[in-house]
Amino acid sequence: MPPRPRPAEPAPHEALPKVAALLGGTTAGLAVTAASDLSLIVDADGVIRGATGGDDFADEKIAGWLGRRLIDTVTVESRPKVDELLRDAGPGGVTRWRQVNHPSPTGTDLPIRYAALRPDAGGPILVLGRDMRTVAALQRRLADTQQTLERDYDRLRAAETRYRLLFQICGEAVLVVDAMTRRVIEANPAAARLLGRPVRRLMGVDAVELFDPASLRTIESQHGSLRATGQATDIRAVLLQGRGEVTISASLFRGEGGTSAILRLLPERPGAGATVEDHPGALPTRALIEAMPEGFVVTDSARRVIWANTAFLELAQLAAEGQARGRSIETWLGRDETEARALFATLQDHGSVRRFASVVRGAYGGMEDVEIAAVAAPGSPGCLGFSIRALPPRSSLNIGTRTEPRSVEQMAELVGRVSMKTLVRETTDLIEKLCIEAALRITRDNRASAAEMLGLSRQGLYAKMRRYGVGDLDAVEEG
Repeated sequence: MPPRPRPAEPAPHEALPKVAALLGGTTAGLAVTAASDLSLIVDADGVIRGATGGDDFADEKIAGWLGRRLIDTVTVESRPKVDELLRDAGPGGVTRWRQVNHPSPTGTDLPIRYAALRPDAGGPILVLGRDMRTVAALQRRLADTQQTLERDYDRLRAAETRYRLLFQICGEAVLVVDAMTRRVIEANPAAARLLGRPVRRLMGVDAVELFDPASLRTIESQHGSLRATGQATDIRAVLLQGRGEVTISASLFRGEGGTSAILRLLPERPGAGATVEDHPGALPTRALIEAMPEGFVVTDSARRVIWANTAFLELAQLAAEGQARGRSIETWLGRDETEARALFATLQDHGSVRRFASVVRGAYGGMEDVEIAAVAAPGSPGCLGFSIRALPPRSSLNIGTRTEPRSVEQMAELVGRVSMKTLVRETTDLIEKLCIEAALRITRDNRASAAEMLGLSRQGLYAKMRRYGVGDLDAVEEG
């Protein structure tokens, strides 16, 4: 037997007249009130003729809206939405919802989500509103919570950065191992030098395997005591490959859902895993060089920085010595690579260099004129020493007296020490600076006219003024 066909359901637009026929005027009003938090009757001119709201709007003085245009009761940014809402209202349909804000006597805007319908063409418009204050409060709380989380994340990231920096530049050999498996989680460069392995080859290795088998029982005893009581006495252990004896100091800490141990390895004999500058006998000399007002850098034969004093770090705009250690000194010396090559070629040929004029390029774009003296220390392994003296800023040039930053004799002395390209560029720089100063003087410091006179854009002129230190740089920035 075939299934009985289901009767067709009436379409929504067919059912609405039947529902409306069952509702009287009072009942329809109650239905509108129940379906919305706020209802307004607006005439064809957009003036509010009636307003109905619950007790929740007692402090908003809704009755004061009567006789005013709806568009005048909302904030400035909401007026286009009200205009669209009233324009779209027509018979036979409800407009889409639009959220607007009303200025409130309480000081906080009143957010309402409105939809509108016009029962009869040319008749008044019924505007139905839903109170969005609860949603707005939740959104504000969500935004505040998000900002709090971001601030906490920034603090944690800054703390982690400080930890990483301290861990990397620490002079003591430090291993972080998992308390359960004894496998190395982290190792700093000092530990890599002491143990004779790169940091990446230390990761995941059982800490016991880094020491002589004769020390196995002692290390296991310390580790067991650390896990059981959280404390352990210092022990002595022998490194592999005859690298000497160390004292192991262990501490326990919890983090990231697990327990880890920090192992400090202190060499028992001078020089184990240490560099030449760490020897106690070098401390007085190093302290004196550290206090020098001139920059001083020691590199290996490959020109990688071994040590740098505070004066050089200031010239190179570096915060800590660890940022320079292991990097080539060419990173900061010379206007270009040809100038640096000329310095190193002279140093290789003659063993020393005196009064080599160059620049130090800072990490943040700064450039300082300097005079360099360098020497190659004999021995194995060889090293290079650089004394870097900052030169005073060049004074403004006077065309009338034809004062130049270098005399012809000084230029001639640089031949063979500095490439011809560098000499030509420096001469070109001098001419550009003289032209800019002359143009600014002729135009009485009118930068727009000076730029036009020189055939430059204003931004191009500003860039060259900054480069040569001409004019009031603060005024340039404000312009």
